[in-house]
Amino acid sequence: MFKFIDLFAGIGGFRLALENLGGKCVFSAEINPHACEMYEANYGDNPQNDITKLNPKDIPDFDILCAGFPCQAFSIAGKQKGFEEARGTLFFDICRILSEKKPKIVFLENVKHLKNHNGGETLKVILGLLENLGYQVCYKVLNAKNFGVPQNRERIIIVASLDKMFNFDLIKNNKKAVSINDILEQNNDFINIDSYTLLKEVTKQKESGLIFSGYLNKTTRKGVRENTLHLSRVHRQPNRIYSSKGTHPTLSSQESAGRYYILLDNNQVRNLTILECFKLMGFPNTFKLVGSKNKLYERIGNSVCVPMMQAVGEEIIQQLIK
Repeated sequence: MFKFIDLFAGIGGFRLALENLGGKCVFSAEINPHACEMYEANYGDNPQNDITKLNPKDIPDFDILCAGFPCQAFSIAGKQKGFEEARGTLFFDICRILSEKKPKIVFLENVKHLKNHNGGETLKVILGLLENLGYQVCYKVLNAKNFGVPQNRERIIIVASLDKMFNFDLIKNNKKAVSINDILEQNNDFINIDSYTLLKEVTKQKESGLIFSGYLNKTTRKGVRENTLHLSRVHRQPNRIYSSKGTHPTLSSQESAGRYYILLDNNQVRNLTILECFKLMGFPNTFKLVGSKNKLYERIGNSVCVPMMQAVGEEIIQQLIK
């Protein structure tokens, strides 16, 4: 049995993935009260800890450090100030723990944009810090849609090891194509047909699997190009409708109102339910949902895709532990 710690734990996506592989979580840390409440409801312990105040000596020994460290400082949805933002400097607290505990493996997740933030300098700093601590480091951008969930969610995964370089090419993708239809539950809370417009011609985007099918009727500013009315500022992501025959766009932590609209096979439109959003992240039906819908939408948008983390974790075990 390998041991791991779960930093910036959120609702425990990393923990669920690694426990599914036989790992034991010996320490977790999270500062958001609602996330802590959900974490405790599902795992039986409260992760309430401020990483900036942790003494690494108080953490039990472990094999893998897991962290979906805060992405707001690096995301295109944030202010893009990187380490200039206080949240960005939290990565240095990860390094503080690594310096003291020297675990064999570091397993990190962040937004895709981290790769190019500040011309690549931010990522270079992160990789350099890990290398200075004696780790062999590699990274790759992976997409959740390749791991059995119908969500186009690209995330950068960083794996560092004291022993040898991790090989991302050996990770097993889920070859079976999945669509939003595969995770839908019975729900007839349809939106009034007069409140939206469907496109006459739609195409499936080859790389993402998205099928953009329509938009909500809003007072709009015209788009910058001819025939781009539905792509104006008002009809940005939260107002778009996607076909359930394709994949869904990335669930966002900033979308607390649950404005995720899908076109069903019966040609009617409705929102994704909370449970469907959790399914898009690979959480099981047995996962306990605690708190208001607004908070739950925020939590799931901040989480990691469980099947993707589990696929990487499985290969970490094969390559770096066994």
